[in-house]
Amino acid sequence: MNDRLKQLSQAGVSIWLDDLSRDRLTSGNLAELIAEKSVVGVTTNPSIFAAALSDGDAYAEQLAGMSDVADAITQATTTDVRDACDLFADIYAATDGYDGRVSIEVEPSLAHDTEQTVAQAAQLHDLVDRENVLIKIPATKAGLPAITQTIARGISVNVTLIFAVERYHEVMEAYLDGLEQADAAGLDLSTIHSVASIFISRIDAEVDKRLDDLGRADLKGKAAIANAQVALADFQEVFSSDRFKALKAKGANYQRPLWASTSTKDPALPDTLYVSELIADGVVNTMPEKTLEAFADHGEVGKSMERTAQEGVRTLAEIAEAGVDFDDVFRVLEEEGVQKFADSWTELQATVRTALDG
Repeated sequence: MNDRLKQLSQAGVSIWLDDLSRDRLTSGNLAELIAEKSVVGVTTNPSIFAAALSDGDAYAEQLAGMSDVADAITQATTTDVRDACDLFADIYAATDGYDGRVSIEVEPSLAHDTEQTVAQAAQLHDLVDRENVLIKIPATKAGLPAITQTIARGISVNVTLIFAVERYHEVMEAYLDGLEQADAAGLDLSTIHSVASIFISRIDAEVDKRLDDLGRADLKGKAAIANAQVALADFQEVFSSDRFKALKAKGANYQRPLWASTSTKDPALPDTLYVSELIADGVVNTMPEKTLEAFADHGEVGKSMERTAQEGVRTLAEIAEAGVDFDDVFRVLEEEGVQKFADSWTELQATVRTALDG
């Protein structure tokens, strides 16, 4: 077991790998990461599956004889997620559902369609047919009621593409609404889990570009961590409320903060920055393998970010005073996030079409 990653885990951070492929499963690579690198979960997205299905012939046997692209994508991705869920089954059982989770996302084209998102979330949940699957739903305005309705059905959710703390607060409210509806329907709240994926490096990439234009390079590399500091305090406030305490008494689980997009985009920044500076008990950090290996090699567990919200508020205020419009930053990031996943989905469809025609 790698000592640095073990220390990160002991600090209360759940290490999830932000990648999945058939090769990782069949080669034993993912099992090795679980055994040696403290990996206790996996997240996926359309970009990850596009890369996986375009690399080699690992899916050739399963796709042979199929003609419908949408069905082929669904079958290939849900098979990988199901097999990964089985690989994490012992961790899932040992942690009572806290870890051992594998995520799969609804189609990006549904990001602004509440009804279809809810329908596909249920379909994916049934197709994977494993308790430890998380269905990823984007935190768009249309996604918020979809989160509530999916949770209300007893389906565990990974809320993705969260940037603004204000939207994060709406996500937590959507989760609590769903729990209350599930409770009213007589469902066992202890079986419902959720994480809220707050994106990190993309915030700095967008803000730092604007800071360069404003001649304020001295403030670069600070916005994302500050935003996470404020978000963590918001999480602690919401989940210490009387409203949640009433649900917790009936078995409800916290909706854990998950730090996503944790690879640094700026080579001037330390490659483990968004791991070492985002330490708090009970959070998830989902990393691409490059970041995981970097931390395993030279990462250091920094001081806890708990009780640093005021520091984050001051940093964000200073950046705003320098001329950065955060409302516009978060709007751009959400729109770009949805579009990037949509583009990856289009790429995935083209890759599968070629494979089926071949």
